[in-house]
Amino acid sequence: MSEVLLVGLIMVIVAACAFAPLGCFLSAYAKAKQAEDGNPSAHGGIAKPVVPEDSILRRHFLAQLQSEIEAALFPRPTDSMLQRHYDSLVAAKVESRLQALGK
Repeated sequence: MSEVLLVGLIMVIVAACAFAPLGCFLSAYAKAKQAEDGNPSAHGGIAKPVVPEDSILRRHFLAQLQSEIEAALFPRPTDSMLQRHYDSLVAAKVESRLQALGK
């Protein structure tokens, strides 16, 4: 009986790690860190991604960036005042990511 509980506990821990909000971003963070250290093979020899100049591509790029940031944060609050604070937090994080990209 204890073996079943142990296996169940291990399965819960693995599932929690796999579906954690930061789990999918850890490998991307490691690649970005390697690129900052001057390792050109981190992006396959390609330069850092830049914000597209085309208006449609730029809108899609910014929407993707915002959705990645919101996925890493806590759920959107339902209170209107907390929503404003949440929106300003997301906007600040988007700005800091854009500055990190060099744009």
